[in-house]
Amino acid sequence: MAEDLKKMYRTVMDDHFPSNMEISFVEGTNRQTLFYEKVVWVIDDVEKGLRYGENPGQEAALYRLINGNLVLGETQTIQPGRYLASDIELLQSGKHPGKTNLTDADNALNILRYFVDKPTVVIVKHNNPCGVARADSLEEAYTKANIADRVAAFGGCIALNRSVDKPTAEAISRQYAEVVVAPDFEGGVMDIFAKKKNLRVIRIANINRLQTFVGERFVEFKSLIDGGIIAQWSFVPQARSKEDLKLAECEYKGKTYRIKREPTDQEYADMLFGWLVESGVTSNSVIYVKNEVTVGIGTGEQDRVGVAEIARDKAYRKLADRYCFEQLGIPYNELTDEEKKREIDDRVAQEKGGLIGAAMVSDAFFPFRDGVDVGIREGISAVIQPGGSLNDYQSIEACNEANVTMVYTGQRSFKH
Repeated sequence: MAEDLKKMYRTVMDDHFPSNMEISFVEGTNRQTLFYEKVVWVIDDVEKGLRYGENPGQEAALYRLINGNLVLGETQTIQPGRYLASDIELLQSGKHPGKTNLTDADNALNILRYFVDKPTVVIVKHNNPCGVARADSLEEAYTKANIADRVAAFGGCIALNRSVDKPTAEAISRQYAEVVVAPDFEGGVMDIFAKKKNLRVIRIANINRLQTFVGERFVEFKSLIDGGIIAQWSFVPQARSKEDLKLAECEYKGKTYRIKREPTDQEYADMLFGWLVESGVTSNSVIYVKNEVTVGIGTGEQDRVGVAEIARDKAYRKLADRYCFEQLGIPYNELTDEEKKREIDDRVAQEKGGLIGAAMVSDAFFPFRDGVDVGIREGISAVIQPGGSLNDYQSIEACNEANVTMVYTGQRSFKH
């Protein structure tokens, strides 16, 4: 049985999806059609598109937009031919990519496009970021992103916004990764990656022009159980600069509630960084950010206070694992020395999981103050959220009591 399962994951499925696809939007005599072609690669003399879908046994195909444009009101689709994840250049593959490899890469690019001024690395696993960091060098950015959640990063997709140099390649090669995506690779880097035969190395030259994709929209399709389809425009975060944020304020029963303290420059930087990372996180979500590095990422929960607690708990666990790995070279879960474990636990507890001075980021408003209270108890200094709850005054009071600042984006950032 075990060998059958291993074989299943190695199998390259035939897919029966046609080589071309058209989607038309029709209103009376007005027809707007989007034209697509299927993407295939030749690997080991096998011409094939996606290896399989989300699971073995699910046929899947990748199509890229080659012609047509959809204009609805004042919004229009991204122009055909401006390819990113739908037209990747496989420099090293080992095997054909699967659906999740490409959707992971795509969501990494979705986040990465907002960060062009500094080396930035996004590590994605199961279509959610598990570590995102900016730094002065690419190697430092990768190291910080990886150590933010070293366990989840195992087997992930690593996307970088700079040409990969040899020190960064060496750091990446010390871990197990499924995919590396970058605009280019410096001399000698591919020799380093060649030692990882199943690592898919993908070059997307357009990463150098990622900023031109900010604000661009495309049509998202969601298929229903009966074959129905929901179509929607893709999400564009409007708050992308300090000037787009509003210091939290609201009216309640004739009284005005305001945040007392203006954010510092570092708090603004962390809140904006976190808000843009948040646009690529499955809802409900809350994340914590410090010095432009993710500290804890909570995803896909049904209640907001619960996901705030999950992100907090992950911050504690990931920091304990980091300290254990740095000091002893083993994962925290494999540590059997109780004295060493107590030392690490005490250090993590004293540092409150690295959350002291962090920014708390929420993709939707806090319905009650209990959500922000979770972060406040851990020593956060700033909160960024959409605002708009009837009980915003509670969150403002909670922040003012703890000298925590809070800003509104004025826009929800759900992603399902």
